Amino acid sequence: MGISAILLTDSRFPGGGHVHSGGLEEALSRGLIREPEDLPGFLRGRLWTAGRLTAAFAAAAVGCREWTRLDAELDARTPSPAQREASRAQGRGTARAGRAAWPSPVLDQLLAATPRPHHPIVIGALTGICGGAPRDAALAVAYLAVSGPASAAVRLLGFDPFTVNAMVAALASDLEAVADEAAGHAATDPARLPSPGSPALDLLAEAHRRRHEEEVRLFAS
Repeated sequence: MGISAILLTDSRFPGGGHVHSGGLEEALSRGLIREPEDLPGFLRGRLWTAGRLTAAFAAAAVGCREWTRLDAELDARTPSPAQREASRAQGRGTARAGRAAWPSPVLDQLLAATPRPHHPIVIGALTGICGGAPRDAALAVAYLAVSGPASAAVRLLGFDPFTVNAMVAALASDLEAVADEAAGHAATDPARLPSPGSPALDLLAEAHRRRHEEEVRLFAS
């Protein structure tokens, strides 16, 4: 993985990811996760559904110039309005930070084509700008799909951070497999990119948005 991808996955990167729990906050409020042993299944499930989808689009975004088509295809594969909004909010924050760190006409072209691009598309674009490969972008996005919820579990339930970090480390082979698969789709026509569904995460996202309008929540999604 290149240095750009490492920076993009750093929790200190100012892309706004710290305010998103990837559905974990809502899962906790519904009692779906109570103990540390409940967390690995959630993380693995999220990786192989939502993470797998976004990894494929991040890989396809490296070197892409069909920004409008790519963004529209990811929109079509994200049926939850709340999920779409969360992705675009993170995309906007990441693009702003990326523009300061790696100014490039490529990023300017992306933002001209779609001013609020989806998060994995921005990650892919920035990875390509820095000379990274599609697999680098895919691995970064796949990692973010589990590291965000894992960090949220520490903040929300006070789980031991060493234990939670070990859970993420245990997903290494899954992360590699998702990245390998996504990299194989790098040159695929946007309309033919994978479309793995995650209906449970969609429902959690919609419920969280409704609750967020009624009461104070720690995370935006």
